[in-house]
Amino acid sequence: MLGWYPGHMNKARRQITEALPEIDVVIEVLDARLPYSSANPMLAELTRHKPVLKILSRADLADPERTQEWVAHFDAQPDMRALAVTTTNARELKRIPRLCHELAGQVRADRDVRVMVMGIPNVGKSTLINGLAGRTIAKTGNEPAVTKRQQKVRIGGRVALTDTPGVLWPKIEDQASAYRLAASGAIRDTAIDYVDVAVVTAAELARRYPEALKARYKLKALPAYAPNPEAERVEADGPARVDLLARSGFDGHAILAEIAGKRGGLRPGGEVDLHRGSEVLLHELRDGKLGRLTLETPADIPEPEPTVADEDGPRPGDPA
Repeated sequence: MLGWYPGHMNKARRQITEALPEIDVVIEVLDARLPYSSANPMLAELTRHKPVLKILSRADLADPERTQEWVAHFDAQPDMRALAVTTTNARELKRIPRLCHELAGQVRADRDVRVMVMGIPNVGKSTLINGLAGRTIAKTGNEPAVTKRQQKVRIGGRVALTDTPGVLWPKIEDQASAYRLAASGAIRDTAIDYVDVAVVTAAELARRYPEALKARYKLKALPAYAPNPEAERVEADGPARVDLLARSGFDGHAILAEIAGKRGGLRPGGEVDLHRGSEVLLHELRDGKLGRLTLETPADIPEPEPTVADEDGPRPGDPA
């Protein structure tokens, strides 16, 4: 469980809550490589009564087949549409104003459709707004949380956009999601141990895209993982951590060590520099050098936690 909630994000949450009553449609920008993990559940709660357009950004880096699965998944939800785009491609962005009008329904002829753009840090939100505006409005960067305050801009197609700072949630409960976010760069590299992130990512890539991983790093084999019997042990100060390597079935540590050995990570005496291997793997993953990859599918969405009613059965007075 990762806790990471800078003060400006708490302020942004209040600003979003205050502005929402005047908003017709919400655009939530997601990373197409991890649409579940990059969706903030706090934003879903805040916007549950508003129509939502899910923009899957960085579609040029994601597996196109998996992207279509995600678009179909979101399109099946009520009051929701999805569109996969490369946020620097102006032609792909032209559909967005029309989709906003469709979701908004009837709006007075004398005003624009009011749209709020949301998303966690570093998913391409500012690049999207600049592309829609046709000029630089929002500051962009490859570090999380570049936007610090709300910005408003009118774009073509009678749409008025309100940008918001990237907002992470107070605690990321799903450990697998935390590692995927860290691998993508949405969470600062100091938030989770850098080598741990690379080890888990190597194992997940071995499970999902073995041929791409072997081809990029000239690996002859992807070693299977022998589960640590202590991995599920309940610690004195909290619940056991999920053994993500056992879940993947591959030994991410051994894979990372081999990558390091092939990419300048061998120290004098034959010692392997795992940090060097981590830099190579994570940087090349973020840059798309391993090919078009997606780190999760709709099947990876966890089952919702059972409610009290689910656990205890129907209560007296509940309808039969």
